[in-house]
Amino acid sequence: MSESPLARPARAAPRLDPLAVRRQLRGEGITARHSLSQNFLADPDVLQAILDLAAPEPGRRILEVGPGLGILTGGLLAGGASVTAVELDRRLADRLGRVHEAAVASGALRLVGGDILDQKIAELMAPPFEVVANVPYHITSPILHRFLGTAPRPARLVLMVQREVAERISAAPGEMSYLSVFVQFHAAVRIAFVVPREAFEPAPEVESAVLEIVPVDPLGGHPRLSAAEEEDLWRVVQAGFRERRKMLRNVLARQLAMPGVRVDAALAACGIDGERRPQTLSVGEWLALRAALEPLPEAMSPAEAAAKTQSARSHAAAIEAKKGRR
Repeated sequence: MSESPLARPARAAPRLDPLAVRRQLRGEGITARHSLSQNFLADPDVLQAILDLAAPEPGRRILEVGPGLGILTGGLLAGGASVTAVELDRRLADRLGRVHEAAVASGALRLVGGDILDQKIAELMAPPFEVVANVPYHITSPILHRFLGTAPRPARLVLMVQREVAERISAAPGEMSYLSVFVQFHAAVRIAFVVPREAFEPAPEVESAVLEIVPVDPLGGHPRLSAAEEEDLWRVVQAGFRERRKMLRNVLARQLAMPGVRVDAALAACGIDGERRPQTLSVGEWLALRAALEPLPEAMSPAEAAAKTQSARSHAAAIEAKKGRR
């Protein structure tokens, strides 16, 4: 069994501890903003573990999202990497410029104020580049779609997210979700290590985890599907997960407005039992199912899809109520 990154001795991390971070924040009049889901890393061993995984070195270009107090930024710069840091909080962006003034002056650090979701990644970073980020819960999915949905993709992403989200993204068939299918279609993903609540100031309510995500086709040079085929894949996957507790044969026929006999034939061609639930399918099975279902009917509008889902739920509720009266 390989040694956990958290078990390694800290070698080059800037020294810090929760009390020092609290004093620093208080002294500079900085408070974590709940609206931005801010929690500042305050554990030297976790910091070193992230740096060990990120492995900054001369010639490596790293996009850091949400650098906060800039402690991790300092470790990335110390490793010799060229860092572009995108920070939404203007207070922290200004502070980062002061703390790392020499790196900014030398060109080793480029500061960008604003929301990462508003940035044009292709204009911000030249490939190959990597992403290191502490991702707030509410933008985890948009960030993953932004970095994995279009080329050029990062060569690698090292992301700290809520542990529950990390487990959902890296889930195996049986516990899959739309997000896990999307990420695992584009990349290999693993949970590198878990981060306790106490590693942050202020401590969040939940544990975090660090994910390592390695895209299979960073430059988009060898896509497995055409743009139209990939669009159909996500139509099929989204259709399935709109009613994740229902049998595939029923939910796909309903959500895709497709005759049941066609759905049954496609499932049989792929060797997929129609009574299985969407969360049990692997990425490979979704790929096979998309091909077997082609050509798909014209896409429904969001209102039509929502109406079908509500109708199915009302029908199921009526059946349950009738059973209860027996």
